[in-house]
Amino acid sequence: MADSRSFAEVKNVILSAHKNARPEDKLGFYNTWAENYEQDVAVLDYQAPLLAAESIASVFKGDKERAFVLDVACGTGLVSAHLRRNGFCQFVGVDGSEGMLDQARKTGLYQELKQCMLGQDALPVQNETYDIVVIVGALSVGQVPVAVIRELWQATKPGGYVCMTTRGNADNLEYKSEMECMIRKMEEEKRWSCITVNEVEEWERAVAEHESGYIPGAVYLYQRTY
Repeated sequence: MADSRSFAEVKNVILSAHKNARPEDKLGFYNTWAENYEQDVAVLDYQAPLLAAESIASVFKGDKERAFVLDVACGTGLVSAHLRRNGFCQFVGVDGSEGMLDQARKTGLYQELKQCMLGQDALPVQNETYDIVVIVGALSVGQVPVAVIRELWQATKPGGYVCMTTRGNADNLEYKSEMECMIRKMEEEKRWSCITVNEVEEWERAVAEHESGYIPGAVYLYQRTY
């Protein structure tokens, strides 16, 4: 177990990651960060994994123990851990960082873990396989392109759910707008229907130099129609 860091120390870690523009640099950052990740996001009071899990659990009416969950950009396993507490137990995790996957493997939550650079590699799963597909944290500027959203839909069974999150702070507003445009376009194409959008004011503690307090975020839950 890594030692807990102060907010100032965690802030510096996050800001250093923002300087890494190349995918290989970001991957190196996440590999290095993996051991401290859960302690650091706890310092940030990061609410997204819990909020996403609660959103899914509140609407899913099927047999949770038999539901297949694809946890995309799973990191160390925070989202699946919350879903497990809500009765789900069949998890496949995908992440670009082997360091993060190593930490996720230690949880014992996942039946399978796969390495994949989202946006560069195709999502390494079969189409129409999962009752729930969830991606928390990765849909943001400098991380994963919005085009990945169509791959999430493809992996979901008809009638299944796709849960996505993004930040709502100033630095991410353009990405958030582009993401919502993609989501609406797919809704217009009758690919899915909106179940709920939860806009949250206190998503996590702000780390950008021009921000203070908490930044907002949003959870989007959609149901695949065909």
